[in-house]
Amino acid sequence: MVQLTIEVPDELAFRLQPNQNRLVEIIELGLREITPAEYTLHSELIEFLASGPTPQNIVSFQPSADVTTRVIELLEKNKDGSLNAAEQVELDQYETLDYLMTLVKARARVHLAHAA
Repeated sequence: MVQLTIEVPDELAFRLQPNQNRLVEIIELGLREITPAEYTLHSELIEFLASGPTPQNIVSFQPSADVTTRVIELLEKNKDGSLNAAEQVELDQYETLDYLMTLVKARARVHLAHAA
């Protein structure tokens, strides 16, 4: 294993402090996010929301087949207890984003009901 020394802003160092034992996972997940070959729910949601969707578009939003397949893989590994730490973080993030989109869709449905 290689040891790296980096300089980070004080605020970031403060935020990382409670997660010192997970820095490798955090870096790995960050690299996934910026790697073009990785098409994650994060990037899908960013692109979708940046496109200025209508309330109807929001209600109809579904993640891509690739994201759905990945989530199913993670859920199966979770079920059989074979998730590694980075995969657990990834699954937790998917669950958080799913919850967020559930709230956004609920609000969009309210807007649609008021517009009718």
